[in-house]
Amino acid sequence: FSVKELHGIFPWLVESIFGSLDGIIVGWNLRCLQGRTNPTEYSVALDFLDPSGPMMKLVYKLQAEEYRYDFPVSYLPGPVKASIQEQVLPECSLYHNKVQFPSSGGLGLNLALNPFEYYMFYFAISLITQKNSPVTHHVSPSNSAYFILVDTYLKCFLPTEGSVLPPPSSNPGGAIPSPTPRSPAVPFTSYGMHHTSLLKRHIAHQPSVNADPASQEIWRSETLLQIFVEMWLHHYSLEMYQKMQSPHVKLEVLHYRLSISSKHHGSPAQSSYQALHAYQESFKPTEEHVLVVRLLLKHLHAFSNSLKPEPLSPSAHSHTASPLEEFKRVVIPRFVQEKLYIFLQHCFGHWPLDASFRAVLEMWLSYLQPWRYAPEKPPQSTEPLLRSVSEKWAAFIQENLLMYTKLFVGFLNRALRTDLVSPKNALMVFRVAKVFAQPNLAEMILKGEQLFLEPELVIPHRQHRLFMTPTLGGSFFSSWPPTITDASFKVKSHVYSLEGQDFQYKQMFGTEVRNLVLKLAQLICQAQQTAKSISDHSAETMASQSFFSWFRFTPSEMNGSYTGNDLDEIGQDSIKKTDEYLEKALEYLCQIFKLNEAQLTQMMMKCGTAQDENGKKQLPDCIESEDGLILTPLGRYQIINGLRRFEVQYQGDTELQPIRSYENATLVRLLFRLSSVLNERFADQMDVLCSREDFVGRLCRYHLTNPHLIQKIRYSPMVKDRTSQNWGPRISLRFLASYRTLISLLMIYFIASWFYIGPVGCTFIILIGYFLYAVIMTFFSEEGWKPHEH
Repeated sequence: FSVKELHGIFPWLVESIFGSLDGIIVGWNLRCLQGRTNPTEYSVALDFLDPSGPMMKLVYKLQAEEYRYDFPVSYLPGPVKASIQEQVLPECSLYHNKVQFPSSGGLGLNLALNPFEYYMFYFAISLITQKNSPVTHHVSPSNSAYFILVDTYLKCFLPTEGSVLPPPSSNPGGAIPSPTPRSPAVPFTSYGMHHTSLLKRHIAHQPSVNADPASQEIWRSETLLQIFVEMWLHHYSLEMYQKMQSPHVKLEVLHYRLSISSKHHGSPAQSSYQALHAYQESFKPTEEHVLVVRLLLKHLHAFSNSLKPEPLSPSAHSHTASPLEEFKRVVIPRFVQEKLYIFLQHCFGHWPLDASFRAVLEMWLSYLQPWRYAPEKPPQSTEPLLRSVSEKWAAFIQENLLMYTKLFVGFLNRALRTDLVSPKNALMVFRVAKVFAQPNLAEMILKGEQLFLEPELVIPHRQHRLFMTPTLGGSFFSSWPPTITDASFKVKSHVYSLEGQDFQYKQMFGTEVRNLVLKLAQLICQAQQTAKSISDHSAETMASQSFFSWFRFTPSEMNGSYTGNDLDEIGQDSIKKTDEYLEKALEYLCQIFKLNEAQLTQMMMKCGTAQDENGKKQLPDCIESEDGLILTPLGRYQIINGLRRFEVQYQGDTELQPIRSYENATLVRLLFRLSSVLNERFADQMDVLCSREDFVGRLCRYHLTNPHLIQKIRYSPMVKDRTSQNWGPRISLRFLASYRTLISLLMIYFIASWFYIGPVGCTFIILIGYFLYAVIMTFFSEEGWKPHEH
């Protein structure tokens, strides 16, 4: 087809593949397309969307003609959308010279994107917009066509070996020009220095025939990474977005808003205030979203670590270093670090306290360990000891200090609120402790903290250079300040650029965090004791469930409460795993924070004394007050995590309690009516029998009355009618409605039939046996027994 015809169908084709921005059109549903379930469609989609496939050839063909396509600003991430709508241009060069204002009668702002940008915008944002796509079967995100395409694009445009493949061109030797600059319709205030990419300026001012191929490949790599980062990591409040900007930019924005406010008599200022304080984007990343971001981080580590060693001669380096090598040098601190930090903070603070947090945790731990993705792999040791972290990673740790320290404190606060008896939660604590316990890592983090806390020397140019550190969202070819060689200044610059000048740093190895670690160690000990008690309780329960005990029916079933834990249904293997994870996590925490054995022994003794001599759990921690017992925060924690509990039992009328799951509802109602008729009919006779002092009176008092219920009702101020027969002598037939009783009777009749005993004879034997039991229990009751509690 001609380029003009392809230009007309290109937006429709992109939308039909990736779905519409509003999520109504699902498209090809690449996120649910897997080779195991749909092998034909899976292979066709991957071949069609491959970097060298037909779709990308179409993109490059349209790119050569410099076509533009409108992308609505309203579908951009919240902070960027609000910023552009306030006529404040984001600092990221991805948006520069692209904002197009609508003509008369237009619906909103648009970005004028070239075909490559338009395609990648739709591809990246489909991960966010297509959340409610229909899923007919279980889908593994890491095996979906979308996940494979992300990996393919990263390997193609951010190669760890070699260079980016040149784009196919219809003109031999030709190149794809970058978009020509466009001036916005109204002046924009920019966050940060308005950096124009030297690379893009180089392409724009060159004839396309003589364009540098190296510059072409870097332009695609830079654009791809910027789009992925902006679409996947740029979802947080506008206030947080503006907090990340430097002070002189805040002043510039303030002057701009004051001028607009004075010009329009305050109305735009009010809308700006509402956008800043009332606007909060509702962003809930999915597990699939987090897995894709983790894939991006792992590839960026491998891409950055593939940087060739610097030559000895600086002059030779300046002449021989390719743009791709320069891009590798700054790709993580320049593009990813800041937005990933905010994204992780959002996830740590808003993710549910369940096992799904494991995806966020592994993404965080992957970023913290760039040495895992280094090209040189040390020989695998046969010893199970952790591998020491090389000193060459000290610079990375210092320049990402908050990623290690502040987020570790955030994880501690999460771990203190989770049920560590659960094996999945115990595994997360073990994973974090194992990573931070790698030899030499804690020492390098401590060294970074010492560099940050080092007193600031009075150097006139230092404070100026602090504000001139490179902003982390623009093009890497923007004008850079002089090289910073002071390690202390690098750490301070990192911390203040992420948290602001008024940030109060909390030391990871300080007293406050150490107390949190001690509290976590105490909770680990308590969780180990709880898992052990659950395991013992399960073993006792299995041992006590003999064949004949199954037939026994006691009143305790009617009044007892379930005091188990989720691990009762998981099994002994999970309890064993929990104990192993917690034991190793405690060992690693002791290595990291140098906890002494005396403190641990004391904590273990406190946890051990939480049980009395008989192994029964004590009451939760409470304080006495005028209104009775009041739970303390420790007591609430003990109840939530199943460490202790109140012995709550039903103390009302057993005839009126709710129907239990082991009872037949129809029989309960019928037997209640029958017993009510009998009690009403023979109430006087039962009173006379119970008032006798001989053996018959004792027998009737034991089986026809409930002394505890009578005493409770007699002295209760809530009971007005004390002549009611509901608490006097009565016949109770509810036990016959229990499935256990019914099955027991049927089995007795079945066994009796083998001995040629008819139903009448079997019933007679049962009645005789129950009468003998009643007589024996009557004699024991006079000796001080409590039959109703037995």
